[in-house]
Amino acid sequence: MASSVSSLTRNRVPALLVYLLAVVVVSGLGGLATSGAVSSGGWYAEADKPFFTPPSFVFGPVWTVLYAAIAVAAWRLSRHREAQPEATHRALLLWWIQLGLNLLWSPVFFAAQLLWAGLVVIVALDLVLAVLVAKAWRLDRAAGLLLAPYLAWVLFATALTAGFALLN
Repeated sequence: MASSVSSLTRNRVPALLVYLLAVVVVSGLGGLATSGAVSSGGWYAEADKPFFTPPSFVFGPVWTVLYAAIAVAAWRLSRHREAQPEATHRALLLWWIQLGLNLLWSPVFFAAQLLWAGLVVIVALDLVLAVLVAKAWRLDRAAGLLLAPYLAWVLFATALTAGFALLN
């Protein structure tokens, strides 16, 4: 029994660290792409905003919680590799794709100021996330529940992105 417990710990803890590191890297790079635009005098700070734009101080705490949930969801999904390898592979592939789209959106929208292209990227993220949440729900309900607020927030961000594109 002790050897099987240590084997599980050895395999699961590094996986969680990989997913946490991945979201920390995406968060950091996204922050770098965003910082110039949102700083005083940056285009975002001066742009016309949709009436439902939250105050800037909301974004940091929300993304911190969401990124943690995203990492834990991937870790939970990865725990199904042996029992359901194909379903797990598909879900984790979608997880990595959504993370790439998440990373792509910030430099496109904030750094390059390509608002309509940003809308295309975030709509693609919406679609990938919706499929990921459905697959995660079937594989591991807790993972699906962890990803659901992220999908809701990205759908809200899609509305914001569309608003910015229309107003600017």
